[in-house]
Amino acid sequence: MIWEKTKEKLHDELTESAYALWIDPLECVRVQDGTVFLASPDRYFSAYVSQHYLGMIEEKLKESGGAAKKIVFCEKEYKPQSISPQKGQLRLPNVPENTSKIRSLHPRYTFSEFMVGDSNILAQSACKSMTVSDDSVGPCLYINSSTGLGKSHLTHAVAHQILSESPMTRLHYVTAQQFATEMVRGIQSNTMDMFKRKYHEHCDILLVEDVHSLTGKKKTQEELNNILDSLIKSGKRVILTANSAPRDLVGIDEEFRSRMTAGLVASIKAPDISTRLRIVENKATQHQLFLDEGQADYLAQHIRGDVRKVESALIAIRARARLAGGHVDLDLVKEVVANIVGHTQVLTAAMISDLVSSQFKVSVKDMQSRSRKKMLTFPRQVAMYLSRKFTDESLADIGRVFNRDHSTVLHSIKVVTSLTARDTSIGAQLDLLSDKVKQL
Repeated sequence: MIWEKTKEKLHDELTESAYALWIDPLECVRVQDGTVFLASPDRYFSAYVSQHYLGMIEEKLKESGGAAKKIVFCEKEYKPQSISPQKGQLRLPNVPENTSKIRSLHPRYTFSEFMVGDSNILAQSACKSMTVSDDSVGPCLYINSSTGLGKSHLTHAVAHQILSESPMTRLHYVTAQQFATEMVRGIQSNTMDMFKRKYHEHCDILLVEDVHSLTGKKKTQEELNNILDSLIKSGKRVILTANSAPRDLVGIDEEFRSRMTAGLVASIKAPDISTRLRIVENKATQHQLFLDEGQADYLAQHIRGDVRKVESALIAIRARARLAGGHVDLDLVKEVVANIVGHTQVLTAAMISDLVSSQFKVSVKDMQSRSRKKMLTFPRQVAMYLSRKFTDESLADIGRVFNRDHSTVLHSIKVVTSLTARDTSIGAQLDLLSDKVKQL
């Protein structure tokens, strides 16, 4: 078919990502009176392809022998690939019914979709180890973080991988609240023996989310503690998640707290700027939304912490772009971000260090190191200089961000001030960075 030949030629011309994102979804629905009708997912998609690729499509269509005089884009009903209820629970025919008890798994919460950075690499590696019974992590993995940083993504990924590669594994995945409700139901219905056998005898790996919700529930803590003890002694695997480190949980029995730390405790921090940028780009692709470098960078700079806010922003941008005929500009992005995170925020040295690390292509961790390499020393000094110029933080506070004392910060400010006066190119570079800081 002429359209298939055209797509092959376009594939040769475009990058793999551009072709997969903007050409592959197009379908030729009919050719009539010299007009080729191409169906796309929606109006925004059509507008973008028409603006950026129409000329190339017409050229390759002609090279493929097409006699069409005109290309018309139309919208088709776009449905993301869905998973049937049976597959959604990842239950295979060979697995005995009720062997595994899991929550509904998000189809995209897999290891391949998880953006790894310095802030989460320990937790991600530990979860992967748990899927293959790697003893290096220990029998119990405890993951803690603030909301929206990837705890659920990782636990879903563990469940996906285990049930995909080892479908006979008896996996139970519940929230702490669900566990408590199930236990109360067992007490009320006189079926506690069945409840205990399920977790003590018919469980190979247990995943419990949000154990912080058990605050003050002594009986539930005691029951879960007994289960953990039984599973750990039997060589089974346990993964727990919470919003705080074990030592910071209040209203938790000390024996239960100790049991939760029987293996590795991994904290997930807020992602750094480079990881946030990859998250923005990845999620934009998922939503079939094209953002230029400046727009993606603005989102990554201003939406910190909760990754779900990135998704909310992209959904809002796409919806507003549809109303504007598919056009996305920086003003639209700024308006959406302001609605999500607000217009005002206190500028900090940490925020400036993120920006500088992005501009100089070095990590914040490297800038905080003791290295004196010029490629790290200069960005570190610039970040300290800008932090002093644009924040109200003291020299000591700025120094703490970079693992330095106040005298080092003062020296850095003097060095950058002197370089700016002597070297116009450095002065211009500082002016450009200063403009970017003002946009934070």
